[in-house]
Amino acid sequence: MPSRAVYLDHLSATPVDKRVFEAMKPFFMETFGNPSSLHRHGLRVKDALNRAREQFALLINAASSDEIIFTSGGTEANNLAVKGAAYANQRRGNHIVVSAIEHPSVLESVAFLEKTGFRVTRVRVDSQGIVDPEEVRRAITDHTILIAVQHANHDIGAIQPVAENGRIAARKGIVFFCDATASGGWVPLDVQTMNVGLLSLAPHRFYGPKGVGVLYQHRNARLAPIIHGGSQENGRRAGVENLPAIVGGGMAAELARRVMPQRNAHAKKLQKRLLKKLLAKVRYAQLNGPPPGPLRSPCNISLAVKFVEGESLLLMLDHHGVCVAGGAGCVARSLRMPYVLNAIGLDPSLARGTILMTLGRDNSEKEMDEVAETIKKAVEKLRGMSPIWEEFQRDKAGSRTLREVSG
Repeated sequence: MPSRAVYLDHLSATPVDKRVFEAMKPFFMETFGNPSSLHRHGLRVKDALNRAREQFALLINAASSDEIIFTSGGTEANNLAVKGAAYANQRRGNHIVVSAIEHPSVLESVAFLEKTGFRVTRVRVDSQGIVDPEEVRRAITDHTILIAVQHANHDIGAIQPVAENGRIAARKGIVFFCDATASGGWVPLDVQTMNVGLLSLAPHRFYGPKGVGVLYQHRNARLAPIIHGGSQENGRRAGVENLPAIVGGGMAAELARRVMPQRNAHAKKLQKRLLKKLLAKVRYAQLNGPPPGPLRSPCNISLAVKFVEGESLLLMLDHHGVCVAGGAGCVARSLRMPYVLNAIGLDPSLARGTILMTLGRDNSEKEMDEVAETIKKAVEKLRGMSPIWEEFQRDKAGSRTLREVSG
């Protein structure tokens, strides 16, 4: 058992960096104005709001800070991207192309639009969760107005060929949206070389606060607001801005930009170490998605373990001081087979035994060794109580005996 609790659920939430917290504090009581006000209190916070836009623009290499829109979180940013682009371009067409493994906030936004008359093509992925750009190209029609393909998958960490998909969209004059909420702050993002028109970020996944999301909008990407009632965010998102969270998110973006190479390299090292030990110690286990490398988020290990239930394994690991997830936070409570694992064709017996571990900057190599040993013992204990495992062992022993007799 680890000497202290090991947190491996950084996709759900990261602790707020102390420097982020310090940057936020004045905006609760001292610098409390509304950025829409024209007096000194409003102008002071307006400057802070603009500074945060610049910090996010620098993180993703946006051409202008005016291309940054603040929302209440990644889910709202994704809703605004999908619905806003669809509504703004519906006179040109009503067809949307989307990958089959997008985040629920994207897929459910698309499903909502489908009920109102939009047509949708859901592009399949291969066994590693990668979208073939040729499939995207073939899905395009004369009525296509939006293509949505994420950067890194929230469940299996698969990194998509975003730039190639973006080029396909650009040649056709179609808005291309990329959900980068699972990779922003950890993997370098360049909206100009990626050819994206819209891109979303979630600062709470890279040591920023909850309650703020970011949507990048290229100047040529048309977008209609989906929340009405005010002229904030240049008329793109009504409502008083959450200044403390926005300032904190901006500081998290600045810190991420400064330490991106070190943060990325550290996560990659831990990922390879933990995966190697898990596959050596735990029988009948496998990695879901691409192997560690350029096609996988460095933070993500989606491990499928046969002959155990993922929820039981998660709870037992928590009891022994290891905090993991059963899947993306928005869908982890569902008892259904995760749709991403179904999309890559994973056997249900493996999908039911999948746990998701997402690494952070404060995790250590020693912790990875302890986690691997803890998972090994937990799996052995759960299998010892499983009639399915007992039956499998009996069948295996019988097959071995039969081979010996036949030999």
